[in-house]
Amino acid sequence: MIETNVTLEQFLQAIIDTLYMVGVALLIGALIGFFLGVLIVVTRPGGVIGMNWIYVLLNPIINIVRSVPFIILLVVIIPFTRIIVGSSIGTNAAIVPLIIYISPYIARLVENSLLEVSSGIIEAAESMGATPFQVIWYFLLPEAFGSLILSLTTATISLIGATAMAGTVGGGGIGDLAIVYGYQRFDTFAMVATVVILIIFVQVIQSSGNKLARYIRRN
Repeated sequence: MIETNVTLEQFLQAIIDTLYMVGVALLIGALIGFFLGVLIVVTRPGGVIGMNWIYVLLNPIINIVRSVPFIILLVVIIPFTRIIVGSSIGTNAAIVPLIIYISPYIARLVENSLLEVSSGIIEAAESMGATPFQVIWYFLLPEAFGSLILSLTTATISLIGATAMAGTVGGGGIGDLAIVYGYQRFDTFAMVATVVILIIFVQVIQSSGNKLARYIRRN
């Protein structure tokens, strides 16, 4: 019989906490990252909107935030996290650094997806008299939609990994369970179970993202 100190209720709560952190952080981070990604594409030299100063300003900021490892980011912004949610421990506290971590990551993924769109499509739209907004909304984004879905899938998987690391500072969720029981209390079953759960999460999300992207590209 397998011995473990973790109850089924604790596993279920950890899964719920992880889904909560991923869901909220992904929603807010995707909105921010999507906006930043579109902005740095359309304002870059030769972009749809001739406001290169925005690109010059945002590009290094995104690079700087992305260069900070998440585990360090967790600690660095603890004072800011306390101001926002009133605590640096728990699922709500973990969401703040998760958003800061995933937003520039998504911005770069969105940028790469949009840059894959043929310049001929944009030139054709502009030659027909389309405004910058029309070029972005009716030509650029639809052409890149399938790639954007895959980018969001990649970001979601990365976010799941980040929530696991949040457990090292009491962030809750699967990662916290693995640290408290699997590592600190040498509970092998708890460690293996958390790894299996994370693998299942990743497989389901990746498969769903791939199928959705294929469907969009076919239609």
